[in-house]
Amino acid sequence: MTKNEKTQMVEHLSSEFKNASALLVCDYKGLTVKSLEELRMSARKEQVKVQVIKNTLAKISMSNAGYPDLDLKDTNIFIWGNDQIGLSKLVAKFGEANKDKFAIKTGCFDGERVELDHIMAISKLPSRDELIGMLLSVWTAPARYFVTGLDNLKKQKEQE
Repeated sequence: MTKNEKTQMVEHLSSEFKNASALLVCDYKGLTVKSLEELRMSARKEQVKVQVIKNTLAKISMSNAGYPDLDLKDTNIFIWGNDQIGLSKLVAKFGEANKDKFAIKTGCFDGERVELDHIMAISKLPSRDELIGMLLSVWTAPARYFVTGLDNLKKQKEQE
């Protein structure tokens, strides 16, 4: 890469990282190209971006975006997006399928460093759509119970 290409890449990555609310750094040593493509395909469905970036360029980009200093060593793949829960679920599911070759190292949620335990806990939370469904169920419960009560009252009156 030329210096100009590196500068453009850092600018692009800095703006991407600024706009993302979640960024995960994972080790992918030993993964096949087919497995990486599966990760990328499932990430596209979730509107998550996946890219292998040189550690020095990633450090500069993350610094420009206001992220804390993450100790980047060895091979890293960077996965980022706006939905922390969806991103965590995606990476945790892929990690379970590829236990020996893929590992979550660290990450940042809302500009703060998070460790593996926190990421795994977030991955177990219900998604946004599931939470909205639960909330709607709670909101409509009184109306359902009222209608059920009226229906039971009607049946009782008919039997008398």
